[in-house]
Amino acid sequence: MLPLLLASSSSYRRELLQRLRLPFTCASPDIDEQRLAGEGAGDLVRRLSRQKAHALAGAYPRHLIIGSDQVAVLGEQILGKPHTFERACEQLLAASGQQVTFLTGVALLNSETGTCQVDCIPFTVNMRELDVACIERYVEAERPFDCAGSFKAEGLGVSLFQSTHGPDATSLIGLPLIRLVDMLAQEGVCIP
Repeated sequence: MLPLLLASSSSYRRELLQRLRLPFTCASPDIDEQRLAGEGAGDLVRRLSRQKAHALAGAYPRHLIIGSDQVAVLGEQILGKPHTFERACEQLLAASGQQVTFLTGVALLNSETGTCQVDCIPFTVNMRELDVACIERYVEAERPFDCAGSFKAEGLGVSLFQSTHGPDATSLIGLPLIRLVDMLAQEGVCIP
């Protein structure tokens, strides 16, 4: 098996990948994550996932490189990482009582052969009705400034949900393991 590389600095993705009990290393890709004019959310996460993997291919020529990216979509609006307390509160207030769809892109690049598998996994969250005090308590407690949509599903963020639906709950956290296992199998990696 070729060595496995996670093209990410995300602690969430690293923790998820550890579930597969495969040895891997991490490196942070340096890419421009700006949305292209007219680019849809699904196309955006597929492109960024692929670019993250390809950005490290030169430095890791005989590896299986995993790239991933995620956005939250509320109506027609793409919600990125809030970065600030105020922006997190704004995002959660807008999402209150609404349906938010998370789109998580995943790419697996074999840097030896150039073969790259790419997919986008949707996961829908129906949010509870949230008041400003609840939102502020949550944001203060979790500080979800590096999370698309401003909540951490693996933590207290689950208290904001009324229901969820999707093919892979790990995609909500940032790396769709079910789909990744399929991709790894196509590269001859057996799990377990």
